[in-house]
Amino acid sequence: MTSPNVRKVVLMLEELEAAYDVRVVKVFRGEQFTPAFRALNPFCKVPVLTDRETGQSIFESGAILIYLAETFARFLPASSAARYEALQWLFAQTSNIGPMFGQLNHFRTAKDADAPYALTRYRNISTRIYAILDERLAARAYLAGDDYTIADIATFHWAGYVDMHELNWADFPHLKRWCDQIAARPAAQREAAAIPRLMADPEHSFSSAAKEDMDRFFWRD
Repeated sequence: MTSPNVRKVVLMLEELEAAYDVRVVKVFRGEQFTPAFRALNPFCKVPVLTDRETGQSIFESGAILIYLAETFARFLPASSAARYEALQWLFAQTSNIGPMFGQLNHFRTAKDADAPYALTRYRNISTRIYAILDERLAARAYLAGDDYTIADIATFHWAGYVDMHELNWADFPHLKRWCDQIAARPAAQREAAAIPRLMADPEHSFSSAAKEDMDRFFWRD
């Protein structure tokens, strides 16, 4: 998938210049529900990281970022104050930004009778979250302060939904500056180039999924 939760891990690996292999899980064909994948993640979601040197498997993208940061000793400060500044903004992404933006994305395409209420609710929450991020970045270069951390890596692709959410970047100038700054990083450019190659198979595309594929993907069956 090209979801932000997948892309944040690829971005982190590119920032670390780590050697990695990718196995694409065909989520629109139900491969995430197979016994082999469920042994890696009982919640049946991507991404999952397996460290080939230790055999350690990690699910949940935030946990993967922490694992990589601690393994390579980069992008997560060691000192307590700076460390927890980064961790709280990482967890803000995993507990607020991702779930709320994801719900807005879902109900923008929903056809159920309750969708108008849900769409309004999640659009309002998401707009407020964008404003919080913009306010946070008004006085600092990155989410945790002066240094680029896993908090930024986790949030970057989620912030890119401003256009899709039919909002105006002009309302979030500090967030736009931050997004442009990260997008200009060599690792971000390598990650952006890698994603289309990973998604070349039409079976991986949202547009190719049949109704039964989407019902299974969204746990509606």
